[in-house]
Amino acid sequence: MYTRREFGMLTLAGLVPLPPSRFALWRASPDTTSMAAAADATVNGVRVGVQTYSFRDLPRPPGGDGIDPVIKAMTACGLTECELFSPQAEPQFNAGARGARGSRPPAETQKAREDLRKWRVETPLDHFGAIKRKFDAAGIITASTTLDVAKRIQPFAEKHRMVVAMHGHSKIDDPNEFATPDSFAAAMKMSKYFKVNLDIGHFTAANFDAMSYIREHHADITNLHLKDRKKNQGDNTPWGEGDTPIREVLQLLKKERWPIRAYIEYEYGGPGTPIEEVTKCLDYVKRALA
Repeated sequence: MYTRREFGMLTLAGLVPLPPSRFALWRASPDTTSMAAAADATVNGVRVGVQTYSFRDLPRPPGGDGIDPVIKAMTACGLTECELFSPQAEPQFNAGARGARGSRPPAETQKAREDLRKWRVETPLDHFGAIKRKFDAAGIITASTTLDVAKRIQPFAEKHRMVVAMHGHSKIDDPNEFATPDSFAAAMKMSKYFKVNLDIGHFTAANFDAMSYIREHHADITNLHLKDRKKNQGDNTPWGEGDTPIREVLQLLKKERWPIRAYIEYEYGGPGTPIEEVTKCLDYVKRALA
């Protein structure tokens, strides 16, 4: 059984996966708008886009979602393809200050969760179709995600033959996280539709070799998250200052022409606006692929 909200999110066409989500689903749309966007999104043979979590700090209309600000930001950056951060498709409810990990959430947080749950249950599926149309009108391929665990997703992926790409973090001490090569392998054994959304920044921070993993498993990777982090669970850094082989990975994709999308994810605390910092990251990508 799947909720109305889950089904609505799954019907958004395009790619998928995003924090805090654990999964991404990818289903390309063959219509002419998507094909035109695909051409615009290609940099020297590599499909480049943005994880819209990069625009998490942009203001949104009171009581509204973050879709219009995201589309405007993408247009300003010159980006035409994205992986949509699912909370940007939902209204925000004031959750107040976060309590200590493991403690009972404060009343304000519990109310916010209930308000969001109510919104998800009562929102008609047309809402998600309208989001897709907004991205179509802007020439942008959209993305969706799910918060379910892999075992709940598996029968849905099998029934509808949908690719679900697991997004990794660097929490190698948590067996429930997708963080290690073994955890990705375990997921892919569950279903032929389970693939990998490799975050090369988190993978590097966990002291794994992104270049080697991509070479060995490129057929099972749908898309990459591009960010720069230091090894040994190090911080996010401006691109070029960390240990993540962003340039080398992009050159590998260019050379091998594997159909792996490369999505910018701005997380370091830069001095500029999100639009300015994402534009810097895009310029870095263009230089690396020149």
